Amino acid sequence: MNQFNAIWYICFRHKFAKNQRVKKMLRYDQLSYWEREQYLVGNTFVIVGAGLVGMSTALSLHARFPNEKITVLERGYLPTGASTKNAGFACFGSPTELKDDLENMSEERVWETVALRLEGLELLKNRVDLRLMDYKNCGSWDLIGAQEPDLDPNFIAELNNQFKTRFGLTEVYHKDTDFQAKFGFKGYRSAYFNAHEGAINTGKMIAQLYQQCIAAGVQFLFATEVKDWLSTEKEVCIDTTYGQLYAQHLFLCTNGFAQAYFQDELRPARAQVVVTKPLAHQVKGTFHSDRGYYYFRDLGQRILLGGGRQLDFQTETTTAFEKNELILSALLHKLQEEILPGQAFEIDYEWSGIMCVGAEKKPIIRSLNKNVHAGVRMGGMGVAIGSAVGAALSKLV
Repeated sequence: MNQFNAIWYICFRHKFAKNQRVKKMLRYDQLSYWEREQYLVGNTFVIVGAGLVGMSTALSLHARFPNEKITVLERGYLPTGASTKNAGFACFGSPTELKDDLENMSEERVWETVALRLEGLELLKNRVDLRLMDYKNCGSWDLIGAQEPDLDPNFIAELNNQFKTRFGLTEVYHKDTDFQAKFGFKGYRSAYFNAHEGAINTGKMIAQLYQQCIAAGVQFLFATEVKDWLSTEKEVCIDTTYGQLYAQHLFLCTNGFAQAYFQDELRPARAQVVVTKPLAHQVKGTFHSDRGYYYFRDLGQRILLGGGRQLDFQTETTTAFEKNELILSALLHKLQEEILPGQAFEIDYEWSGIMCVGAEKKPIIRSLNKNVHAGVRMGGMGVAIGSAVGAALSKLV
């Protein structure tokens, strides 16, 4: 057997074995009595999506209805969207992002959304031990590019006044005149520091929420895609990859993958992320720039950088987990010229995650009918707002 045929044979056998494994997955009508009774029968609540919002909804429902049966369906073997693919920022809004929001949304909508973010962060911190999700109260910096106008001091003062009046937070933002010396950046005019924000390990966060769900008796069916659902007067019939199951209430917590139900209100938003190999650096904390479209942080000896969606909105309005070479090139340029100027580095990881955005950033928390409910459109702030969305969803029943 020559080399080409050997490679072809290996690939064929791998594909054949994969297809055979898929075929061996049992449909619901092939399950035993015990399996059906345990997973399919008597579900009060079925939740679609095992990410932060889905598991927060499950835990909030369990707190309200401790004796009811809750099952979570997830199409991937891990949460598929952005819950374990984000940068792990425990943030609620940088000055340039809030300025952009106030110019494009009503003031009350902006502050209602900020309130949900703050509520969600507090819920998350109360639910998950800070040490177990590597929470760091490292603060954040909003960086103003050399070619951008600086922020009006009166605007910063007004933001601080709003945070104090509405939420009791004092001196949220102040100008940091030493940031260049501290971090070695290049190409930034100024920076605004926020001591109230921090960072987490999102993988550990999701693992902790999952363990809490299991401890609460919440059941999970992974690798199970929901194809459709039909709501009747008394229940919801949920059509999945392997057959149908029923519940009294269905909760849609799939964020950017929920566009079919909200055609005019949301759209998926893919985000590109890179992480360097370990290197010596001065970067400590979390950082935003360009209205929050760029964001980076340290991961110990590594640097994580993500964003750049504004460079190619059309291509990034997708649910496909693919690379965008235009954006990746821009991220590498930003690392080389601004974040680690003159320093050699290598990229160790690249990935994409699917967020959800719309004409406004306030989440959709809504009942589609008496027994189907949705919590979607996190606006790129899932870590902050997801727990609050889950709590609000649980109160719709």
